[in-house]
Amino acid sequence: MFEKKYSYEEILPRMLEQVPEPLDKREGSVIFNALAPVAAELAQMYIELEGVVNLAFIDTAVDEYLDKLVEQMGVTRREATKAIKKAEFYNNENELMDIEIGKRFGIGELIYVVKNRISQGVYQVECETNGIAGNAPIGILIPVDNIEGLGVAKIAETLIPGTDIETDEELRERYYEKVNQPTFAGNIADYKAKTKEIEGVGAVKVIPTWNGGGTVKLIILDTDFNVASEILIEKVQELMCPNPGQGLGIAPIGHDVTVVTATEKEINISTTLTLKQSITTEIIQEEIESVINDYLLSLKRDWQDLEEITVRVAQLESRILNVDGVIDITNTLVNGSTANIILSSEYIPKLGEVVLN
Repeated sequence: MFEKKYSYEEILPRMLEQVPEPLDKREGSVIFNALAPVAAELAQMYIELEGVVNLAFIDTAVDEYLDKLVEQMGVTRREATKAIKKAEFYNNENELMDIEIGKRFGIGELIYVVKNRISQGVYQVECETNGIAGNAPIGILIPVDNIEGLGVAKIAETLIPGTDIETDEELRERYYEKVNQPTFAGNIADYKAKTKEIEGVGAVKVIPTWNGGGTVKLIILDTDFNVASEILIEKVQELMCPNPGQGLGIAPIGHDVTVVTATEKEINISTTLTLKQSITTEIIQEEIESVINDYLLSLKRDWQDLEEITVRVAQLESRILNVDGVIDITNTLVNGSTANIILSSEYIPKLGEVVLN
């Protein structure tokens, strides 16, 4: 906006034009040397002013300035959350045993605190560290304090993934979603917005009148865009509609809301590769599985806005070809077929077996 019109090269000549002609204003003169630093400072001021202008608009604002703008529409940045995982505790006879709530256990550099009992020897544990770091660990837990009779403690699975603080782009996207899809009590946009505000929910599909008038089905994914755990499903159900039709939750009076999660469809891949010399399928197996998982994740991110998602053979081949060491790819089969895999609205893909020939 100001870059060309108010640059140093534009400002200084204009200032020199205001100096009466008989005076020496050549480069190196007293007048030139006096005006040049002023022109430089003015140019810098205009650069900073352009930054201020950018902070006044949703599409260019950042950090706390973006927070202030979106708050005008009732949107607030989501804070980082802690991962909740399922842990199992065994005594010296390898039998499940109960332990005290509040006990702390470590795995790697992370500490988990025992929160709620699920069943005999099975508990919810919460990571003390905010963010996605707490999602990864699976394995043996080490007690911070000695626990009498404890043989083995281990993390079994993630129940509710932790999340990092919302980025500017994610916040901006939610703001545009709210502006472009106005919510009204009980409409689809309202259900989407209210459900995604619940901690642990990453995506949701709203199926109205799925089982008659007044019925609503919510199909949810967690914040990693995987199927939701039973704990998360129960949490959303309790908040949205604990008693059908009574209006005791978020759902309006008269609505009967059922919360479920998507069903995973295993995607098995077989393909024949031409590789560079000294490269073997064993060397690149993990990297190829990683790029395929990235592709499937991109599909799951778009899942809530699509009637169906398509796992395309061409996309898989393109990503595999980009792996260093791969020269060519042929005979790609997905679930035994050369055709694309089309998944209906309640299904998401999950990588199964990858066979590289």
